[in-house]
Amino acid sequence: MIEKLYTRSSFTASDLPSFRRQETVFILLNIGFLALLLTLHTIFASYWGRPTVALILVAGAVLLINTVELAWVRGLKQQPKSWTLTLLTWSSICLSLAAAGLLTVLVDHEDSPYFAVAIVPVLVAAFRLSLPALVGVVGVATFLNLAEVDYFFRHHPPADSGEFFEAGINSLIFAIAGLLVSLLVKQIREHESNLARHLLELKQARAKLLEEETLAAVGRLSSAIAHEIRNPVAMISSSLAMARRCPIDTEQRDEMCDIAAREADRLEKLTTEFLSYARPRQPETSPTVVLDTLAYVASVCRAHAVDRQVAIEVEAAESLEAELDPAQIQQALLNLVMNAVDASPRGAKVRLKSDWDGFSEVKVWVTNSGSQIPETVLPRIFEPFFTTKARGTGLGLAIARNIARAHGGDLSICSNQPDNICFCLRLPAAKAVADEATKDGTWHES
Repeated sequence: MIEKLYTRSSFTASDLPSFRRQETVFILLNIGFLALLLTLHTIFASYWGRPTVALILVAGAVLLINTVELAWVRGLKQQPKSWTLTLLTWSSICLSLAAAGLLTVLVDHEDSPYFAVAIVPVLVAAFRLSLPALVGVVGVATFLNLAEVDYFFRHHPPADSGEFFEAGINSLIFAIAGLLVSLLVKQIREHESNLARHLLELKQARAKLLEEETLAAVGRLSSAIAHEIRNPVAMISSSLAMARRCPIDTEQRDEMCDIAAREADRLEKLTTEFLSYARPRQPETSPTVVLDTLAYVASVCRAHAVDRQVAIEVEAAESLEAELDPAQIQQALLNLVMNAVDASPRGAKVRLKSDWDGFSEVKVWVTNSGSQIPETVLPRIFEPFFTTKARGTGLGLAIARNIARAHGGDLSICSNQPDNICFCLRLPAAKAVADEATKDGTWHES
């Protein structure tokens, strides 16, 4: 995998944006350098002589080729193949070296500035090619430089040994610059390779941790299921055995059968809730009036609330809508409201309130005045099979949170103070929700 991310080839650009950025820099450097030398040649024409037509044509051709290449690079839609990159690199190097040599000859001066253009192909070779290839490019540049000096003095004798020495110094500068860039690129490539290796190791470690965490979660879940199922099964078994074997009267036998029936109902409820948690159905959302959903939940919970002498209040704007699956959100809110009623003292109120947050969400708060949830219990209230009720399954809050998250929202506890326990259900607001949705509040009591 590391080899795929950072290959041992001559190119460090591993994707299209990197290649485009890299190639653009080289092309602009070539264009800018040549344009600068032409400008200096024109300014100092008294020293080098006026640029000839042939020189201008050659320089113009080089600039045109570079401009076309730049347009091609900027218009690329995908990373070029390896052979295309190799051909492009060597073509650019050969073109720049040939242009440097030809322009130097056309100036016909012992101190021609145009051979400085050869520094660009040296940098390209140092950046993209291997060390032997770089040495070869520097060697060709040196040969062309010395050949240009020799050509000039063949036509303009006598020869000046100082010019040959200067050409050698220029070649040495090219070699040093190329070597430094090559070493720098090598260090960068090694650093990237190390980063890729570390990234791969981190991904492998993360995958292993996730696998271990999954296995541990499965173990905890299996243990919890076995624990929850064992109790009602044991009660059913013992009740039926007693009803069948012991010499008891009809009333006691009926009581044993009633216990077995209740435990069977409990077992069925546990199985149903577990399946709801383990295989949640994807919500089929549509713009829904939140007030209708809250009012329905309040009416369903009314009988249980009356038995507990607890009132239920609903507050929501009549025009407030959310993107939700009514059946699933009703199930989630039923869990919250029933828990709130059970936690409330007699004569208290459970409040359902909904409002728009002004952006993209509708929030539903379920508040009761029960006792504060202990800090030791609070982090686990959404865990499956965790419950503080003697007859609870511990799946209600876990299912409610799963439903909220399947809708693109969430369920959390936003207040845990004495006499002020509040759960917040966040849901996506319907697109048609207007500012007036938060102003025209209506109250309903049950």
